[in-house]
Amino acid sequence: LATGPRQNNGIFYEIRTYDIKPAKMKEFLEMVSKYFHLRTAHSELVGFWYSELGAMNKVLHIWKYDNFAHRTAVRHALANDRDWQGKFISAALPLMEKQHNEVAYLVPWCQLGKPSKEGGVYEWVTFQMKPGGPALWGEAFQAAINAHINMGYTKLIGVFHTEYGLLNTVHVLWWNESPDQRAAGRHSAHEDARVVAAVRDSVRFLESQQNVLLIPLPCSPLK
Repeated sequence: LATGPRQNNGIFYEIRTYDIKPAKMKEFLEMVSKYFHLRTAHSELVGFWYSELGAMNKVLHIWKYDNFAHRTAVRHALANDRDWQGKFISAALPLMEKQHNEVAYLVPWCQLGKPSKEGGVYEWVTFQMKPGGPALWGEAFQAAINAHINMGYTKLIGVFHTEYGLLNTVHVLWWNESPDQRAAGRHSAHEDARVVAAVRDSVRFLESQQNVLLIPLPCSPLK
């Protein structure tokens, strides 16, 4: 098992979360639909979602970068893109309450996945781990993730470990056919001795956890 904090390359993911003013959510999503192609012309979008359960009036999007110099170049180009600044940014910023970003790597034992088909829902689960990184909790955490995968009810998309932002944070992105299918699968998993044993072992390293049900936007590559 690889115990480093990331893959053996410079690729990282920027996770951006925006809180949208409740009365402006519809307007914001319409603007994304109309103008977000201006943003994706500059760098690779992994996915773009809005929150349905577990949080309200939030959007989350994930961007892939080759390295930090790549991101710097992209941000410079965006700052000088008159269409992007004039048509989207100037109109979108007043619709937001706040913005938050993190930089994360995929954990060494995970490759970014895709759902088996379009449609369905995503679950974004955030784990606050005890300090020590994958060298400390990696093996037990991987076993718990695999125990759920082996139940066959859910699809793992990615496991991300923060480099900037709140440290010792792990985000796990899952895909499910529907909220009800997820609920039934979770119920079965919690009665499976293998899942129970793996989860009990991994919680030794856990401080807290939170999840959000996400719905993909039409512009999201992950649908």
